[in-house]
Amino acid sequence: MDDWRTYDSVAELYGRVHAPRFAEAAQDLVRALEVAEGDRVLDVGTGTGVGVEAATNVAATAVGVDRSLAMLAVGHRDHPSLPLLAAQVVDLPFRDRTFDVVMGNFVLAHFVKVETALFDVRRVLRPDGRVGFTSWADGKDAFQDAWLELVENVVPRDMLAPAYAAAAPGHERLKHPEAIMETLRQAGFRRVRAERRRYQWTYPRDELVEGLGTWTVGRFVRKMLGESGWASLMERTRAVFADRFPDPLNDFRDVIVAVGALPG
Repeated sequence: MDDWRTYDSVAELYGRVHAPRFAEAAQDLVRALEVAEGDRVLDVGTGTGVGVEAATNVAATAVGVDRSLAMLAVGHRDHPSLPLLAAQVVDLPFRDRTFDVVMGNFVLAHFVKVETALFDVRRVLRPDGRVGFTSWADGKDAFQDAWLELVENVVPRDMLAPAYAAAAPGHERLKHPEAIMETLRQAGFRRVRAERRRYQWTYPRDELVEGLGTWTVGRFVRKMLGESGWASLMERTRAVFADRFPDPLNDFRDVIVAVGALPG
C-alpha cells in the first residue's frame, strides 16, 4: 500500500462487495440524465465500470476512465466488453465536444481540484451536453459509530480528519445538495437540480465488516497499523459486530443525485 489514498490495494474487495450495490445508484444517475440510445457517454472515476455498464444497458455508447489500474483490471475481468481506460479527470484524453453526457458515481468528493476537473469535463462536452454526479449524503449510523469506536482505540481521532482531506477533499462539503448545485453552477452548468435518495443494501454481516477496509478510514488505518495490526482490528470488529448486529445487515444510505447541462 504505497499510496493508501488510491483504491489499488482494495480493488478486488471493492468489486466483490460494493460495486454490485453501487450499480443501483449509477442506474438512477443514468435515468436522471435521461441517457438514451446513441448518446455518447463518459463515466469519470469509473472504478470497475458500473457506470459504463448502466449507460450501455440503455444502448448508449459509453467509455469509462479511472486512475486506478487495479480497479480497471477488475472491471476488465468482470466485464471484458466494456471500454475502460486509465486517465486522470483533470487531463482527459478526448477531443473537445466529444460527449453528450459526462457522469461520475461517488467521485466528485475525491477531486483534489474540483474546479479544474469540471473545466475539463466542460471541454469534452458538446453544447447543451449533460453532466451528473452522485455523492454520499448520509451521516453517522450505528454501524459507522461502532466502527469508529474501534478505530479510535488504535488511531487518534485527530488523525482521521487529515486523512479525509487527503483522500476525499470534498467529503464534508459535498454531503449537501446545495453545495453540489453551487459547485456545478460555478463551473458554468445550468438547469442544475439535485435530489436526495435513500438506498437499502443488504450485506452478510462479515462481508460488510470486510468491506469497511475499502473506505477512506479503512485504507488509512490499514496503512498506519500494518497487516498484523489490521488483522487484529478486523478480528475485534467482527466480534463486536456479531455481538451488536443481526446477520444479514440492512445498510441504509442517503445519496445525492445531481444533474445539470451546458448552455446550448
